Amino acid sequence: MIERSLRVDLVVTSGKFVLDGDELDVDDNIWIIGDDEDVIVVDAAHETEPIIEKVGSRRATSIVCTHGHNDHINVALELASALGAPVGLHPDDRMLWDEVYPERAPDFALKEGEDVEVAGVSLEVIHTPGHTPGGVCLYDARGGSLFGGDTLFQGGPGATGRKFSDFDTIIASISRRLFSLPPATIVYPGHGDKTTIGDEAPHLAEWIARGY
Repeated sequence: MIERSLRVDLVVTSGKFVLDGDELDVDDNIWIIGDDEDVIVVDAAHETEPIIEKVGSRRATSIVCTHGHNDHINVALELASALGAPVGLHPDDRMLWDEVYPERAPDFALKEGEDVEVAGVSLEVIHTPGHTPGGVCLYDARGGSLFGGDTLFQGGPGATGRKFSDFDTIIASISRRLFSLPPATIVYPGHGDKTTIGDEAPHLAEWIARGY
């Protein structure tokens, strides 16, 4: 059997993150994963046009939302309509989804241990609550890649200063679920630059001591 490697394309869009009555300007990473024929889109932030352009003539089989914050889902339905692809979200973030889309549910549920398939490769859904209750990562074990949403960044965990977030919970998610992955695993985050599990794991005690 021939092993296949996923092609990973990046689109960065800019807009507003709105929560708890505050608005912040943010740049979001949208990861388009697959091959020259089929892709999945990880997160749907701010603008559809650059995402659609990057997908190009390929078939989008699903749109995976790593969590329910508005800046990761705010063009999800528009993008789903344009690409003809269903939208997935972990059920524990449904209350955040409903703040943006009160009249329309996601198309499918992302569940711990299940796989999202694309281009002959299975990506495991890893439930990593803390930034939000329903935060997830997608893990490509064969390719050594983790699409981590806002769970783990270069330099620390995702923020936990907002409603539905909890610092101890995200630390548990990272230490138990992500830092058990091979050190060479590349982390593709929801914002900012890529990193690796091996680069971040030695700093866990520092993050706990500082509290963020």
